[in-house]
Amino acid sequence: MNITAQDVNKLRQMTGAGMMDCKKALTESNGDFETAIEILRKKGQKVSASRADRQTSEGSLFIRTVSNDSEAFLIALNCETDFVAKNEEFKSLGNAIIDAVVKERPADIDSVKKLKLGNLSVGEKITELVGKIGEKIDLSSYEVISGEKVVSYIHANHKLGVVVALKGATAPAAIEAGKNVAMQIAAMNPIAIDKDNVDPKVIEKEIEIGKEQARAEGKPEAMLEKIAIGKLNKFYKESTLLNQDYVKDSSVTVGKYLESVSKGLTVVKFRRITLA
Repeated sequence: MNITAQDVNKLRQMTGAGMMDCKKALTESNGDFETAIEILRKKGQKVSASRADRQTSEGSLFIRTVSNDSEAFLIALNCETDFVAKNEEFKSLGNAIIDAVVKERPADIDSVKKLKLGNLSVGEKITELVGKIGEKIDLSSYEVISGEKVVSYIHANHKLGVVVALKGATAPAAIEAGKNVAMQIAAMNPIAIDKDNVDPKVIEKEIEIGKEQARAEGKPEAMLEKIAIGKLNKFYKESTLLNQDYVKDSSVTVGKYLESVSKGLTVVKFRRITLA
């Protein structure tokens, strides 16, 4: 049958696919729009499969804080290029997914992909966008962080995000302090909240490194353990959040800064996620 320019444009408006792709799909479907849409979706699936080995180190993080700031939902939507990450359709899809996540509260990332966005699932919507853009897109992370109060921060490039759970956040200034600490975490990348939270294997490794460094410096064997413990304390100060120097005022630690804002204010959990 004769496929008119109006038909092609209508399908393009419905799907966002390219003009030539729309024309081919309509020709193949003999002008049936529903079949043409299915053809375009199948094209997307083929594109997705053919690009399965591509690296998706670009993309955006999406975070929503709800329930009177006691829960934060986080997803990471990855793509191949920064150009696509800035695409309005890509950003719109990410926002639609996080909105659906907040509403439905799925158990895991596979459940997220099964959520409905209109007539299609999240997974099908991603495949559909792959077909339009021609680039691999993947939902790589989904997390829920809860606490007495949670504060979120997304860096300007949307590739680095932090969620902090606070305890004792009763003062009006506590939330702002939480944001400052979230930015500290983004910049300094601590491995734990405090020294008691450090993995014992990491501590053991740091002690061994400290001993080897002291041994290489010619220190007496009987002194190695003491020197290694001293180096371990330096490690705690550099690598655990509450013991780090506060970046906005290096005369105090993060822990002391929080205490100065409100007695008993502290961090009980944090999550730092970056797209890579």
